[in-house]
Amino acid sequence: MIELSESAASHFRNLIASQDIPGLGIRIRAVGAGTPQGDCQLEFCEPNELSGSEWEIECDGFSIYVHADSVTALDGASIDFQRDATGGQLSIKAPALRGSAPSTDASLIERVRYLIDSEVNPQLASHGGRVSLREVTAEGIVVLQFGGGCHGCGMVDVTLRNGIEKTLRERIPEVTGVRDVTDHASGAKPYYGRRTG
Repeated sequence: MIELSESAASHFRNLIASQDIPGLGIRIRAVGAGTPQGDCQLEFCEPNELSGSEWEIECDGFSIYVHADSVTALDGASIDFQRDATGGQLSIKAPALRGSAPSTDASLIERVRYLIDSEVNPQLASHGGRVSLREVTAEGIVVLQFGGGCHGCGMVDVTLRNGIEKTLRERIPEVTGVRDVTDHASGAKPYYGRRTG
């Protein structure tokens, strides 16, 4: 399931030994699996912190516990540790972690959702914002709801028309338009305030 290099195993053994806690192991989970933002999270794990649903990988002197909901995303992963002048770098390569772009024959909803997750939301995150897909109508209208710093933002119309709609229509020909269903009057912390009066 997960391939651990000897240098990574040695690194983990040294880290665990420095903690001096009986039965301490390493827990790994996939975060944002299936999206372009997918990542791995590693943490120490004491025996009483295990739920029992984890997959255990027994190593020489310690165990790695894989969250049950992360097994598919981490299948075929490899963990390595390369020593360097600053100490070293741990690297995890998990080919299934981020998934892949849907094929051209995937449903319109799948392709729109992937584009929002992979390109639109990472850009909106720089302003503390995000957008959620609510539906795609039979006419190809993508219905969105804004959140975070985009909820109530004075520039949301520009973002919607010149950014999101332009991107979606260029990349997915079936998209005919975009509609915002957000109640912007209730936005608590917009990135740009709205003009009143």
